[in-house]
Amino acid sequence: MKKTTLLLLISLYCTLSVISAQNKGIPYYIENAPFKMEAVKQPSFPDKKFSILDFGAKGDNKFLNTTAINKAIQTCSDAGGGTVVIPEGQWLTGPIELKSNVNLYASKGAEINFSSDHTQYPMINPGNKGNKFVTMSPIYAYEATNIAITGEGVFDGAGDSWREVKKSKVDKITWELLQKKGGVLSNDGKVWWPSREAFAGEEYLKSLKSKAELTAEDFLPARNFLRPYMVYFIKCKKVLLEGITLRNSPKFVFYPNNCRELTMNKVNVYNDFAAQNGDGIDISASKNVVIYQCTVNAGDDGICMKSSGKTETPTSANLENIVIAECTVLKAHGGFVIGSNTDGGMNNIFVSNCTFNGSDIGVRVKSNSGVGGLVHNIYIQDIFMKNIVEEAFSFITDYANVPAGKTKSDVAVTEKTKVPEFTNFFCKNIVCVGANKGFRLSGLPEQKIHHLYFENVTISAAKGFECKESEEIFLKNVSIKTEDSEVYKTNGCKGIHINEK
Repeated sequence: MKKTTLLLLISLYCTLSVISAQNKGIPYYIENAPFKMEAVKQPSFPDKKFSILDFGAKGDNKFLNTTAINKAIQTCSDAGGGTVVIPEGQWLTGPIELKSNVNLYASKGAEINFSSDHTQYPMINPGNKGNKFVTMSPIYAYEATNIAITGEGVFDGAGDSWREVKKSKVDKITWELLQKKGGVLSNDGKVWWPSREAFAGEEYLKSLKSKAELTAEDFLPARNFLRPYMVYFIKCKKVLLEGITLRNSPKFVFYPNNCRELTMNKVNVYNDFAAQNGDGIDISASKNVVIYQCTVNAGDDGICMKSSGKTETPTSANLENIVIAECTVLKAHGGFVIGSNTDGGMNNIFVSNCTFNGSDIGVRVKSNSGVGGLVHNIYIQDIFMKNIVEEAFSFITDYANVPAGKTKSDVAVTEKTKVPEFTNFFCKNIVCVGANKGFRLSGLPEQKIHHLYFENVTISAAKGFECKESEEIFLKNVSIKTEDSEVYKTNGCKGIHINEK
């Protein structure tokens, strides 16, 4: 009877959530955010159109359209702005650089396929700072204002030509097919690399550390190892992504860094679950951001917040005023994720009416000493989770980021500066149907996880609640349905308030 009642309540909750989420729109969530936030400014463009056909493009998936597309974008920007139209067809291209006042419009039926010929991607130094060069992304913008990528077209990043693959992430047939393609296996036979240059890239980069002055040519031998993000925007303002599909990225699919006034609306993001470091959406050190009705499948974190860099004060944040609403995350390491870099601080994040179905972890908050900072005022509500492989909620401040072919001992964290602090998280109206564990909290002795608030939470899981180095955790009307005889394992943590009135 109790199980039947629980299932009925869950079904009712899901139905009501879907109904309540309909037709709310972006303005509703900004107005109802638990913090003051102005409407996110969206770009606008003159009513001028520039077809890539007029610049010599050919949609046969054979002709390389890099020059034609970039010339159309530059001409559009020079003319004061407008829309660059990619018609229906299959368009092979190298990297595209988006310029100010340009809306790149991919028509329905347009498939933009980025070249698997890596020589098409030059080494660049974003911002011309220091000796750091990176491989140019398939879609790139630096200090651009008033830009957009819209339409119903598909952008494919040729990521499978770049990424290494762990044997543990694929089935036997796929593993055999990868080896038939060529490439190189790691010394232990557990990782397949698409080329010897990619396999040797990490060691080659170590040899550059002794050089004082570095050029793009110095980094060319490591190009295949330095996989690019698919869409990489740096210091851009008034940005819109709407309606498009982004898939098969070499690394993170969408990575805006230090951007302002950013909207993602009804964007489909897809990386195969075996995609190493194949995050879906990673918002880094940006402010005034809305992610609305997006669907994500990823090889790593689904919708992730990152923040690095110096802050004006100890309590100020480089990532701030973020709204994520009515989104769905399928396969991913985490549905909604924070970290691992949090040293730039995070403040005022509102996650509402989202579904996480099949992700490894539902809400995943992670960082470690050396890259940690203050993360506070995070509001997560009206969430439905299902088929969660590990924890529904995971808060970890001793996280170790383990690359392919490495072990935790290879990346052991010993630094005691930039210690992460997680506090003032408010999570309510949440249902999780099926998880290995309800809660996992793991802080540090020198900085405990503290003041987390959970209200109206129902979870069915194999295991219940486990914490260490955490305090002042408030669980009000929290129900964990588990067959484990010990639901709450607090390990001496103080101030764990369970369903207190």
